[in-house]
Amino acid sequence: MDAAIDPHVARATRWGVAAPIACGCAIAGLAAIVALDEPGGLHLPACPLYQMTGLWCPGCGMTRATNALLRGDVAAAFGYNLFFPIFLGAIVVGWLAWMRRSLGKLPLVAFSKLPMWLPIALGASLIAFGVVRNLPGFQALRP
Repeated sequence: MDAAIDPHVARATRWGVAAPIACGCAIAGLAAIVALDEPGGLHLPACPLYQMTGLWCPGCGMTRATNALLRGDVAAAFGYNLFFPIFLGAIVVGWLAWMRRSLGKLPLVAFSKLPMWLPIALGASLIAFGVVRNLPGFQALRP
């Protein structure tokens, strides 16, 4: 049956689109909270790994990087975490793929066509970054 004719299919499609829209609104709201906070005075929770061990994880500095980017300081955003653009790009591409799939369209990126080594290399890079940023002499990689 055609989605325009069958009200059950049309309702299911609307509810299918509601989830990515709600998630996008939540992300935008959280970004606004981060952007409105004073630089260096973030009242958001700190990294649990850093709080417990004193070690910087690969994601440490992402909140401060987001704050800096939303305030227009791109250089500072990169200074807090080198992987910030990759994380940001993954969030945007993932959300767009989810939204397009909810609308019944194919994603812009064919994730199944990506080479198998790419996620493995990205994961290994994140692990290496997490290790290296905690070594003496690599303080520039710390947030």
